[in-house]
Formats: sequence, C-alpha cells, structure tokens
Amino acid sequence: MPIPQSSNDNPIATSSAPIIQITGINRVFAAGEQTIQVLHDINLTIYQGEMVAIIGQSGSGKSTLMNILGCLDQASSGEYLIFGTSVKQLAADELAKLRREHFGFIFQRYHLLGDISARDNVAVPAVYAGMTNAVRNQRADKLLRDLGLGDKADNRPNQLSGGQQQRVSIARALMNGGDIILADEPTGALDSKSGDDVMHILQDLNRQGHTVIMVTHDASIAKQAQRVIELKDGRVIADYQNETNQSTTVINKDSNKDLDLNNHDSFSKKSALGSFFDRLVEAFKMSILAMRAHKMRTLLTMLGIIIGIASVVSIVGLGQGSQQQILANISALGTNTITVIDGYPYGDPRRRYNDDSLTPEDADAVAAQPYIISVSPQLDTNASVRYRNIEEASSISGVGKDYLHVTGETLAMGQGFEAQSIERRVQDIIINQDAKETFFADIDNPIGEVMLIGSVPGRVIGVLEPNDNTFSRASDTPTLYMPYTTMMSRIQGTAHIERFVALINDDISSSAAESAISELMMSRHGTDDFRIQNSDSIRQTIESTTTTMTLLISSIAIISLVVGGIGVMNIMLVSVSERTNEIGVRMAVGARQSDIMQQFLIEAVLVCVLGGGLGVLMAFMIGEGINSIGSDNFKVIYSPTSIIAAFVCSTLIGVVFGFLPARNAARLNPVDALARD
Repeated sequence: MPIPQSSNDNPIATSSAPIIQITGINRVFAAGEQTIQVLHDINLTIYQGEMVAIIGQSGSGKSTLMNILGCLDQASSGEYLIFGTSVKQLAADELAKLRREHFGFIFQRYHLLGDISARDNVAVPAVYAGMTNAVRNQRADKLLRDLGLGDKADNRPNQLSGGQQQRVSIARALMNGGDIILADEPTGALDSKSGDDVMHILQDLNRQGHTVIMVTHDASIAKQAQRVIELKDGRVIADYQNETNQSTTVINKDSNKDLDLNNHDSFSKKSALGSFFDRLVEAFKMSILAMRAHKMRTLLTMLGIIIGIASVVSIVGLGQGSQQQILANISALGTNTITVIDGYPYGDPRRRYNDDSLTPEDADAVAAQPYIISVSPQLDTNASVRYRNIEEASSISGVGKDYLHVTGETLAMGQGFEAQSIERRVQDIIINQDAKETFFADIDNPIGEVMLIGSVPGRVIGVLEPNDNTFSRASDTPTLYMPYTTMMSRIQGTAHIERFVALINDDISSSAAESAISELMMSRHGTDDFRIQNSDSIRQTIESTTTTMTLLISSIAIISLVVGGIGVMNIMLVSVSERTNEIGVRMAVGARQSDIMQQFLIEAVLVCVLGGGLGVLMAFMIGEGINSIGSDNFKVIYSPTSIIAAFVCSTLIGVVFGFLPARNAARLNPVDALARD
C-alpha cells in the first residue's frame, strides 16, 4: 500500500486555493437506544481543480463523508469550512444556496424526476437559482448536446438508457456551474462502455477547472483520479497522489471553450419577484403532474370537499329561496302595512272582558293621518252559503273599499267596492277562486249571480285572482268579501270591527308610523285595548329566523368540509411519503425549504379548489333538480356570496390542512430523503 501523504505535499495544492477544509469530523447515527459512529476524526483539505477519488469497502463511510462534503448531511462534531466559511453558521436556506450555486451532484441511481423531460430535469437547479426561461432552456439544450443527448431533450427518464440517464444527471450537476462535482459511484449502475464514457466526461470537466470528488469502490476508477483518499471503518487510512493518470479523451472538443460554467455572475437571472413567480410556476406544474399520476387518489381526496361545498351552497340556496318566497307572501299583504287589532295584548288578564272597542271611526281617524295611504276595516265570520243546490260552509269577510289596494290582491274579473257601496251597505260580494270552484264550477263568468249568505242574499260583482299566499289565507275554505258596513248591520248586527289594516307611505319608517298610530289610538281609547301588528317587523323576524336557520344548517354542512380537509391532509402526508426521494433531489439541487413547502401547499390548494368547483357544479345540479320537480313555494336561489365563500373556504382548507404535510416535507433532511425510494 502506498505511504499516505499529507495534503500539503500535494503538488496541486501548492498552486491552488483550498475550497474545502474539514477538521475532526465525526458522524454518529442513532440506532434505537444505541449509537453507531460512522466517521472518526476525519481531517481533509481539498483544493480547487483537484480530481479526488474516495475509496473504501462498503460501510467504510465514504458516502457519508461525501454527503457531509456536499452539505446534504451535517457532522455530529468537528469543523467544516467551505470557501473559508463554517457550515455550522449557515441556515437551511443558506445551505440550499451553497448546493444550488457551487455544488453539482451525480448520483449512482441518477435520481431524475420521472414525470418531466430530460431538458426539464437538467433545468431544475436553474429554476431555483432564478435563471431566466430563455437562458435556462438554452443552457439545458447546450449541455445535453455537449453530452451527446441533443436528440433526447424531450424524452422522459424511462425512455432513456442507464448511461443516458447518468449523462442527464451530469448535465443537471453542471447547470448552475458546478464548481464542485460530487459523484457517488457514478459508474456503479452502468455497463463498461457507459462507465468509460462517464469517466471521460468527469476527467474532461476536471481539466476545464471543475473540482471533482467521486466516491467509488472500484480501484480502476480511482486510478483515473489525481488524488485518492482511502477510508476504512470510518477513518482515513491513506491520502495519496496517483503517480500515473490515464489520459482521457476530451469529448466535444469544439465546444470545450463554451463549457465555462464557473462564472455565476454571467448567468442572466430574474428579479426576486420574477424568480419567485418562476418557482411558483414550477411548483404548480409539478403539482399538476402529481395529481395526474394519481387520478383516483386525487378524486377520492376531493370527494369530501365536493360533498361539503355542494351541501353548503345547496343549503344556502334553499334558505335564500325559502326566505324570498316567505317575504314575497308578506309583500302580497302590502309592502308596508300596519294592522290594528281589537283586544288587549296577549297575556293581559283584561282579555277576559269584552274586547269590542275598535270602531270604524278609529280606522277613519288613522286614515286621516298624512303618512297613511289607505285603510281597510275588517271583520270575519263563518256562515253557510248556498247557490242553487250547492251549500257549503264558507268564510265571510267584511272589508273596506281599499281592501284590494291595501292587501295587494287583484281581480280576475268584475269590479271592487266603491265608497257608495260602503255608505249604502249594498249586498254586493266578491268571491275568491275557492268559492268560484265550489259554487260556480260549471259557470265561466259568475258575475251577477246571487248567493245566499245564511238568509241574506248577495250579488257577485267580482272574482279574485288565485292567491297561494299562506299569510293571507289559512285554508282552502271558500271566502266571500262584502262591504264591512253591510256585514256589521245585516249579518252580525254589531257596531264594532275586529281590525283595520293601514297602508303606510313607503317614505315613512314603519316603526315611526307604528308609534304614531299607537299614540293616536291611546288618545282615542284612553287605554291599550288594542294590538298592533307591523308587517315590517314580521319581515325582519322572518329574515332573521331564516338566516339563523340557514347559518345553523350550513354550520352542520361545514363539518363535512372539515372532514374533507382532514382527508386532504392524510392524502398529502401519504404523497409526501411517496415523493420523499423527489424532495431529496430538489433539495440536493438547491431548493429552499420554502420552495418545497410551496409545492405541496399548491397541490393541497389545487385539490381543494378543484373540489370546490366540482362541489359548486354539483350544487347547481341539485338545485336544478329541486327547481324542476318542486312547487312555486319551494325553490333554490343561488347566492353569489355563498359560492364565493365556498371557494374561499375550500382554498383556506387547502392551506390549513396542507400546511402540516408541506412543513414536514420542507423539514426533511436531504440525505434521508434521497435514501428513500
């Protein structure tokens, strides 16, 4: 065995600057409750322009030493200086910058990204370095041509032979300059011919000024290096110069002068913002490729989000539809009405006494107020109504001349009551559609027909339009309307009315009008023997109630979104585990922790946003189905706010539940990540 030489005796060392200096390096690994020491007190100095071979048997620690030299791993103790700077002082992103700008890695198993082309594999380090697109692609194509792969730039790794894949790996190592080339068993997985070609390339790169450090167990490979460092059981047992180096054939001689990759300042780089955007696009592209590679898993991951978003949008749509229908029914009673009802308030013990205190004069007094548009007194009873041989129990309502105006109902045929009808107590009647269908099913136009209300005859002068408003009627009972004065004198024999409805000017606040009417009635009656019902208060109550119910049910639906988010997190954790090797490769070529986190966060957000879009589409389908089979009282009305909120919610779920897997990926140790397949 040759006598080990001090690195200071190295003839190259006397004329070159040291770039790597390690002193007292030890590496200890935990093995359960015990520890295993792989490296023992390693001291080395490597100079610029050297070609060094680290040899030793399996388990001697040579790969561990190379990982420490390449900043993929850290020593347990000792000092490592790179370009005069202690590695211990460098943060994770600073180490990534070092790997990105000064190191180039050539792995025995190539470690190419299988979903992208050879060109894109070569260009990955330049993406993280911020190189412009044009320069990046130009350099990648140039390197592939120089290495004899110009016609393979668009091929994926599985379309290349082992030797070609190793050449792609070499091109990737040189993409950002590769001041220091670290090659781990560069010929170990190749046939003899391909192995010789790779060694020729490494020797050629060394002659161009690259420092080449390669790990090998093959003595014939080590002989081609200028310097050999031999390890045994984690210790340096020899460090010597090769006396005879085999000459190497320079490949692509005509382009050697162009293959000057040491000057990093000559690279055309983007601005910080442009570089960030470029890395974002790269992460987006890789996320799309990962989702396409696992379509079924991606779909199952989306399923919880799809169901949750569809539930939220559908429920909010149902709530909106129900609310608008109810409010439309209230509007049919009068857009801004106040009803004054005879009798003490509910719960008042005075209600056991006679409540007959409301009179038509009270209605007239309210009608005279400037904020009132019109008023309709009203009283109701039930009676047996007969037309020819048809007799049916019906509801009879005495109303004022402005009843139709106040309630918003319309006539299908005939006419309404006039002021003279009220004054003269005429025995005219208006019937609703139920009464028409009950008594005049065989008559198209019942105008002028005479009906008996008990023993009082009445002539039909009008027929109301169909009214499905549940607030204006409680059942399908036939209903007849007559002047309230006629009903008071000829049917009930009373001087009192049960209530009157006042239509308020839209320019007046309903609450202010309610207070004014209450004060007027108190001044007339001297007591609060009346109740006031404000349609606007009903509207507000219903709006509040339906909104609360919608929020309550939506909150239940959001639970499915949370469950879906947990599913996203679990699948992303699996994805991180499956793609650990890819993460290691990206870290080895200079990806920052933020770049790794960004990639997996984007994937999680994409899954959730796409799931949210499909969920909204499903909600539209559900809504259309309900609208097509439902009645007019049951509609789904889509809310743009709920749809936007659904997308925002799905995005937040992607960020929140994707953060933990992304953080785990970003915190992986590069050497541990590379060791997994």
